[in-house]
Amino acid sequence: MSLSEAPGRTCPLHYRYAPSVFASPPQVECEMLYVAGGLYGNEPALEALLDLYERERGPKRLVFNGDFNWFDVAPQSFRRINERVLAFDAIRGNVETELAIDADDAGCGCAYPEWVDDDVVTRSNQIMQSLRATASAFPDLRESLRALPMWQRFDVGGRRIAIVHGDAQSLAGWGFAQEHLGDAQHLQLVGEWFAQAQVDIFASSHTCLPVFQTLPAHGAPFAPIVLNNGAAGMPNFSSSLDGLFTRIATRPFSGSERRFGIERGGLFLDAVALPFDQQRWLREFLAQWAPGSPAHRSYWQRISEGPRYALADALRDAPLSSPRKD
Repeated sequence: MSLSEAPGRTCPLHYRYAPSVFASPPQVECEMLYVAGGLYGNEPALEALLDLYERERGPKRLVFNGDFNWFDVAPQSFRRINERVLAFDAIRGNVETELAIDADDAGCGCAYPEWVDDDVVTRSNQIMQSLRATASAFPDLRESLRALPMWQRFDVGGRRIAIVHGDAQSLAGWGFAQEHLGDAQHLQLVGEWFAQAQVDIFASSHTCLPVFQTLPAHGAPFAPIVLNNGAAGMPNFSSSLDGLFTRIATRPFSGSERRFGIERGGLFLDAVALPFDQQRWLREFLAQWAPGSPAHRSYWQRISEGPRYALADALRDAPLSSPRKD
């Protein structure tokens, strides 16, 4: 078995779709949209998100774009997370997809790239096995997860937005990872995805680190942009332990939680922090994943200290070195 075919690294065929699927009418039109990916079973972060959403006025929608489960192996936590999330718009991440099916050939379904260590992949597969055992006691919730779409189309302020978990081709794709978006040649491929999808914005998650990447406009009135929120349920920067979500709206955000963003064509595109109860979350995490457990070994340092990633690296303009590909 090759590395790319190993459980946790493979990308199953049923995860895939063509960028052209987004060239379709919107399922939802609104003036303000929250996109929260990578909640990872963090209940305090979910409560902080819903508190901020309740504070917003006017027409609004909240969509969870996958992986709202992960650390929630305690049965009551699993039930609460899923019941609360499923009251809003949601799409499947790889975690929900693997929980909803019986086969486990894909392991965690993360489709990890080559730069992720084999031990991390193995531990993620072990986390998924534990979470599968929890989910098996909730057949109705599993059926609800199975019924979720892999993507959605929203319009906000007349701009076309594709809501995905991974990238423009796969539910678990890493094409919108900050590591890939730093490569000018890869950005040419992303530009082709935008052209095929006929959207202005891709809102994604999955790859765990946030990045707002603008692409060359090539004379268009609205430069395409990828909005990857990183993780709503884990720290995203070395300077903060807060979660992060994406807000897309026709009106500016009012609050100190805004971390970075831009205004473009009458739309406010912001990364907004989730300052949840850290001490409560650390207690809840340790109650479910003791020291030495797979999740503790993989995630404790990030949860308690944050990743080695600077806020200044997350907002990126179109690279001057990326020529148009005719």
